[in-house]
Amino acid sequence: MNETMNHPALLPAGMRDVLPPEAELEARTVERLMESFAAYGFQRVEPPLLEFEDSLFAGAGAATAEQTFRVMDPESQRMLGFRADTTPQIGRLAATRLAAAPRPLRLAYAGQCLRVRGSQVQPERQVAQAGIELIGHDSALADAEIFLAAAAALAAVGLRQVSFDLTAPQLVAGLLEAAFAPKQRAELARALDRKDAATVASLGGERSKMLLALLAATGNAESAVPALLAIGLPPPARALAERMADIVVAVRARNPALAITVDPVEFRGYRYHTGVCATVFCGATGAELGRGGRYLCGDTEPAAGLTLYPDTIVRVAPAPALRPRVFVPFGTPADAEAALRAQNYATVAGLEQVADAQAEARRQKCSHWLHNGRAAAV
Repeated sequence: MNETMNHPALLPAGMRDVLPPEAELEARTVERLMESFAAYGFQRVEPPLLEFEDSLFAGAGAATAEQTFRVMDPESQRMLGFRADTTPQIGRLAATRLAAAPRPLRLAYAGQCLRVRGSQVQPERQVAQAGIELIGHDSALADAEIFLAAAAALAAVGLRQVSFDLTAPQLVAGLLEAAFAPKQRAELARALDRKDAATVASLGGERSKMLLALLAATGNAESAVPALLAIGLPPPARALAERMADIVVAVRARNPALAITVDPVEFRGYRYHTGVCATVFCGATGAELGRGGRYLCGDTEPAAGLTLYPDTIVRVAPAPALRPRVFVPFGTPADAEAALRAQNYATVAGLEQVADAQAEARRQKCSHWLHNGRAAAV
């Protein structure tokens, strides 16, 4: 038992080694996503993996506090936190280092995050993120741009059949907070999350009709949005519904074929979102590819963003073509190796003479070997 627990390959729960070729596939996927973001004008930034917790938890970062690993900095004697989500760090950059930069500010990022706990769906505690943020403009066009840029990035890695599920976390939260005591709010929130119409009807009181109508206003955007707008919502909720409708119109103008669904009672995720949000799903597998939405940057500046999950994308997207590996026997001239690399081969050089170069190529997991001056299939 002790030998097993002390095995050098044993890792903490939720951590894993990424081995070849998956590590290269993920790196290639991330770079394709980032190249697509750059084509939409989003400039890459790279915040540090850990920060002072005071700044990490400022503004939207407060919502990540329970998921944040903390350590003591031996130099400053202050508490540090490993980021659990990159978006709050982008907010810090926008409010400080980039405060004087022209708005709207378009930023992109890619990196690893560390979380205290995984979930049943995603048990990993170290997760990759690649995302974009549009800061300093509050409009349906800005929201739509984020979703369109994310859809284009997914298409760039071969995922064209994707669905954007639009939600408005504050819509239901505002309705419940205005009309129910805390215990009732919690019970109704659970019932709405489970789509339990019977419980909603029994607990909803005067709001039952409205809440049930919200439950029914779910599905394809072309039918769900009109149903949502037909509900007699109070002004704050009505404004969210109208913004959702405007976003659908803006997206449809640029990408008519993009699948858009609506779920006005969905409110999972970090609680810093203040407006319309979206969860992105793979049409073929139903895998969650990313999520994001509108929030406040630095408590006051409007912003919208979306984070994609490269770990999941690698599992469901067509694998990008990697360089074929060619075994180059010991003593091959350097210019012959260089010529192979110029032809997009990855050269695996022999470091000593071997009796059978083709067999050595197989052992080294190469698809080709250099034979009679050319790359031959193994």
